[in-house]
Amino acid sequence: MPIYPLNQQKGTDIQTKPLSLSLSQQSSHLSEFNLYVFERKNTSMDVVRFIFGILGNATALFLFLSPIVTFKRIIRKRSTEDFSGVPYNMTMLNCLLSAWYGLPFISPNNLLVSTINGTGAVIEAVYVMIFLIFAPPKMRLRMFGLLMVVVSIFSTVALVSLLALHGQHRKLFCGLAATIFSIAMYASPLSIMRLVIKTKSVEYMPFLLSLFVFLCGTSWFIYGLLGRDPFVAVPNGCGSFLGALQLILYAIYRNNKGNEIDANNSARDSSVEMEETKHTNGYGTTNYKDMEQGNDQVHQKIVSQV
Repeated sequence: MPIYPLNQQKGTDIQTKPLSLSLSQQSSHLSEFNLYVFERKNTSMDVVRFIFGILGNATALFLFLSPIVTFKRIIRKRSTEDFSGVPYNMTMLNCLLSAWYGLPFISPNNLLVSTINGTGAVIEAVYVMIFLIFAPPKMRLRMFGLLMVVVSIFSTVALVSLLALHGQHRKLFCGLAATIFSIAMYASPLSIMRLVIKTKSVEYMPFLLSLFVFLCGTSWFIYGLLGRDPFVAVPNGCGSFLGALQLILYAIYRNNKGNEIDANNSARDSSVEMEETKHTNGYGTTNYKDMEQGNDQVHQKIVSQV
């Protein structure tokens, strides 16, 4: 014969306790599941961010190496001719500040920013040294003065951030410095774009360089967005926008490439030949080819965008 509990309320208590424990376990499992999903989501975002960082490194390296043609010419002729060394000094400053900002004790989880900008700073330093070696005395003096300004600005930012600032204040100070010079560098192609609109020709704006400017800016823009870092996203967003404008201009004027300036090329080539003849007879100095130099100066303008 079955034995029933003497107190029904007591029996009820025995039945409700396992139910209460079950709800607690469900709540615990739900919290663990939400935490697991959150961690998986963050891991996926980190992977995507890393991929865009690698793509940004690759495209930026292409832009840093694009002036090699210009410096081969300078070394071959042992003269800087009429080229300007200012873009290389300013690009080196931008790379130094960005590489400093990306260091772990300044801005955590931005090591890819430091790797490419550190590499860029070394490449630009080589360009500056070559320019100083082959520049005329007066220009060499001006370029050396500008180099000292670059070193002074970077040293000031580095020392102030190390000795006077800590934590978020340090990140804010270094990020603002890097952002200001990055935006200034991204504004440099505006003169090239104005020239394209004026001549209705993309002769001075190579397609591949414009494409890589857009890809580089877009990659770092997305990298900054995923990392919620405005000091990476904002300047590279500007670069992506300007790169897109260059591609739009190329699409509009691509069929006019070289048509508007063939006559000018012929006249300039004739002028060069006359000047070379003067030089041979001892009456003057040899002029360089304007069109070739124009193409080389495109590299100077575009490389400063990284």
